[in-house]
Amino acid sequence: MLIVTSGFLACTPKTDIAPVDHTGTHLEYFGFTIVDTYWDDPTDAEVKSNYADEIHGFSNLADILVLQPTDNIASRVQTFNNFAMKAILHLNEIFFEVADTNSSSGTNYDLRTDYQNRWDQFVAANGSVLNEDLIGAYYIGEEPTWNGIRFEELAQVCNLVKDQFPGIPIMIIEAYPALNDLQVPETADWIGFDHYFIKNPNTDPVFQQEWGVLKSKLSSPLQRIMIIMDSHYIDWAHRDFGGIKLNEMDEVAANYYRLAKSDTSVIGMLGYFWPNGFDIPRSIGARGMPEAVKMEYERIGKAITGKE
Repeated sequence: MLIVTSGFLACTPKTDIAPVDHTGTHLEYFGFTIVDTYWDDPTDAEVKSNYADEIHGFSNLADILVLQPTDNIASRVQTFNNFAMKAILHLNEIFFEVADTNSSSGTNYDLRTDYQNRWDQFVAANGSVLNEDLIGAYYIGEEPTWNGIRFEELAQVCNLVKDQFPGIPIMIIEAYPALNDLQVPETADWIGFDHYFIKNPNTDPVFQQEWGVLKSKLSSPLQRIMIIMDSHYIDWAHRDFGGIKLNEMDEVAANYYRLAKSDTSVIGMLGYFWPNGFDIPRSIGARGMPEAVKMEYERIGKAITGKE
């Protein structure tokens, strides 16, 4: 088991990183993923799967995983609210189910035949917290095109949810290999994509081409972009694919922040991911980064959220 502590590969802050400022006035949100999704970091001695208490000082947005239509998430949402954070609700399991392996990812999702009944159940169980003050976004689908969700079904769900909760944003995040085939429902609000192991998205030609494709897919002038920041580290992947050292992940964060500030269509940044051991056993999350890297997350988060 990989043991990660706050002193792991600690280093001093770099002097070549521009100080974080408050010029990105179009930016409203900063936070992390895998914050309340039943994931227990395997690198510590405690049983813990909600990390809101660790990120709230510099975050105002984080995710909550919903598995069943009968899940009562009121206390989980209230925990976020107590920390001045809004919740992104993962709703994939409410609406979609694995049908077969006939998709680009190898996991093909179909719309459940009883999706509306399942949604009605979830709303009935959680109506008291499903409002704009507590919910930051509904996350519909999981990389939908990559995972075989047909556009018509994605739009059907987005329309249903938006009709009932017009003031709560709907978020869609796509996998980069599927961007060319992505279709965005007009009722979606926040759109993004994930492509990791890139040191500087501002200058990387592949990322920039994908960025252009994403922007071309927006279907409404009101839609905004949510940047998915690489805030995890897999030694072989980051080194081999991106040429990135662990103690350079603060530079990666600063580069994503520059991208966010440079484009007024961006509404916020979400780091993937916070706890260690997710995706593969030896992965390092933002929680296990060197102190200089975590300080960079904190500086960026405070600049965007205004938290002190």
